[in-house]
Amino acid sequence: MKAGFIEKLIERLGRIGPEQVQNYFLRLAQEKGFLETVFNAIQEGIIVTDSGSRITYLNDAACKLFGLDPNDAVGKRLDERLRGLDWESLTQGGGPVSHDMEIFYPENRFINFYVVPLVIEHRNAGTAAGDSRSPETLAEAEGNRQPRFKKTADQVGHVMIVRDITQSRRTAQQTIESERLNALTLLAAGVAHEIGNPLNSLHIHLQLMQRKLRELDGAAKTDLQQSLEIARSEVHRLDSIVTQFLRAIRPTHPQLRPENVNAIVEEAVRFFTPEIHDRDIVVEQELRADLPLLQLDRDQMKQAFYNVIKNALEAIKHRGTLRIRTDLDDTHVVIRFQDTGSGMSAENLSRVFEPYFTTKSSGTGLGLLIVRRIVREHGGELSIESTEGQGLTLTIRLPYVEKRVRMLEAGDAAEGA
Repeated sequence: MKAGFIEKLIERLGRIGPEQVQNYFLRLAQEKGFLETVFNAIQEGIIVTDSGSRITYLNDAACKLFGLDPNDAVGKRLDERLRGLDWESLTQGGGPVSHDMEIFYPENRFINFYVVPLVIEHRNAGTAAGDSRSPETLAEAEGNRQPRFKKTADQVGHVMIVRDITQSRRTAQQTIESERLNALTLLAAGVAHEIGNPLNSLHIHLQLMQRKLRELDGAAKTDLQQSLEIARSEVHRLDSIVTQFLRAIRPTHPQLRPENVNAIVEEAVRFFTPEIHDRDIVVEQELRADLPLLQLDRDQMKQAFYNVIKNALEAIKHRGTLRIRTDLDDTHVVIRFQDTGSGMSAENLSRVFEPYFTTKSSGTGLGLLIVRRIVREHGGELSIESTEGQGLTLTIRLPYVEKRVRMLEAGDAAEGA
C-alpha cells in the first residue's frame, strides 16, 4: 500500500461518491489480504495489540509457536493468552524491548521477542507562537505559502516480533557443557593418579591386616574384624566413585560392530533378575522383532542400559512396573524405558545431567552423565520426561543406516527431464 493512501482517503471522504468509497474499500481489502499473505509466510511470529493490550492480529507462526487459535485469541488480552508474561512491566518504558523467555506449551522452547510501540502520526495545522491569525490568513500574508503543520503522535498499541532461539540456546548449552567436561577431563588425570595410588596402597595394607587378624582371638578379633570390613567397604566405594568419574568424562572410541539392540536389552535386564524378583517388580518387554542391526560398542551400550535400568529400579523401590519398548522410525531405533517410580520435579529434571547431582542419599550423580556420553558417541539422542509422583520415561534414539536408493529406468529419467 502506498504511503499516505489512508490520509488521502480520509481527506477525500467528503468529496467522493458511494461508488468511489466502495472501490477504495475493495482496494483496502485487497491490500489487507496481500499483507496477511506476506506476514503468514514469515517464519517469525508477529502479534499486534491495541492500546488496551488486546490482540488485534497474529500471524500463523505466532499461532503455531504459542499454540493459539486466532479466532479465540483476537480481541483477548495478550497476558491472558500467554500466562506468565508480565506484559505491563515490559511495555511501561515506552520504547523497544528485547527479551528472552522459555515457553512450555505446546512444547518446551526458548524464544526471543522484540516489542515495539505502535505509533500513528497526525499532522495538525499550527500557527506561530503568539499569532492569532488562521493558517489561511498567514498563508496569504506570506505569499500563498503552505500553512505550517505540527506533527503529533499517538501510541495505539504494540507490535511483538517473536523468534525461536531454541537451537541457538541448545548449541550454547552444549558448548558450555563441552568446556565443562574438558575441564573435568584435565582434572580426572590428576584424580586418577593422586587417589588411585593411595587406594591401592590402602587395599594392600588392609590385606596385610586381615592376615595378622587371623592370629588373634576373642572379642578383640571380632571388633577389629568389624572395623576392617568397614574400612574395606569404604575403600571399595571410593574406588567405585573414581572409576565412574573416569568413565563419565574420559574420551573413548567405541568399537563398533553390528549388534542386536534387543539382545543387549535382554542381557542388561537379566543382570537384575534377583533384585527384580526380591522386590516384586514387573518388567514388561515389548521388543520389536524386525529391528535392523546397529553399529554399536556392545559393552558400552550394555553399560548405558544397565545404568538406566538401575535408576528405574531404585525409583520404583518395591512393587512397581518397568516397561521397556524398542521400536523403529524412519531414521532411528528407539529404546524407551518407562517406570512407575516417584518421578522427578521440573527443577530436578533440568539438572539430571549435571556432574554429581543426585536425588539419592548414596548416589554418585554420574550414572546419567555416562549414559548420555555413550549415546552421543554413538550419534544418538537421549531425552527424559517426568512428572513428580507419576514416574519417568527415558528415551534413547540410535541412528541406523539403510540404503534407500532406487535406480531410475531410462523412461523415468526421460520423464523427469
